[in-house]
Amino acid sequence: MSSLIAIGGGGHCRACIDVLDAQKAFSLAGIVVQRGDPRKEILGFPVLGFDENLPDLINSVSNVLIAVGQIETASVRIKLYENLLSLNASFPIIKSDLAYCSRYSEVGAGSILMHGCIINSGAQIGRNCIVNSQALIEHDAKIADHCHISTGAKINGDVSIGEGAFIGSGCVVKEGVSIGSGAVIGAGLRVMKDIPDRAIIKANHV
Repeated sequence: MSSLIAIGGGGHCRACIDVLDAQKAFSLAGIVVQRGDPRKEILGFPVLGFDENLPDLINSVSNVLIAVGQIETASVRIKLYENLLSLNASFPIIKSDLAYCSRYSEVGAGSILMHGCIINSGAQIGRNCIVNSQALIEHDAKIADHCHISTGAKINGDVSIGEGAFIGSGCVVKEGVSIGSGAVIGAGLRVMKDIPDRAIIKANHV
């Protein structure tokens, strides 16, 4: 089993640790947190250091998972991804054994498929994405890099979601709809027509 470093420390990181426990491809060597965090361990796994220690840590463990959450903006996750890429880190796909991913779909480097999510035939998931617990990505949907599809969201067939977008918990996106890059869709909403880049939608878009 290959070793992996998680970068985070918050609630999403703890959820990622649970996913890592539920798969057999990677073992967690430890966690990198922000400077000033006093913790020595998280859920029993050691804190290995801070962001500035990453060059040395990656020399010994090249596999990384960005375990920082994303709500209003993907900027932190994108910045981490680009920094780690420059350090020649490796970005494995992390898939819970409790997730389903069609062999006819595509998932990009560094993405995580969390408990109970479903990725159906022809779907395309970009790099450094979060497909959270019980989310559904239907046939032929296209999710660009650095997106977060939150818990229980339903992305129907032929939907297109632009880079860095956030889809809130329990959202339903109608088939064929396009959601622009950097858009934020609030929890529980129905998206029935196209959403432009960087739009923030907090009420049902019908």
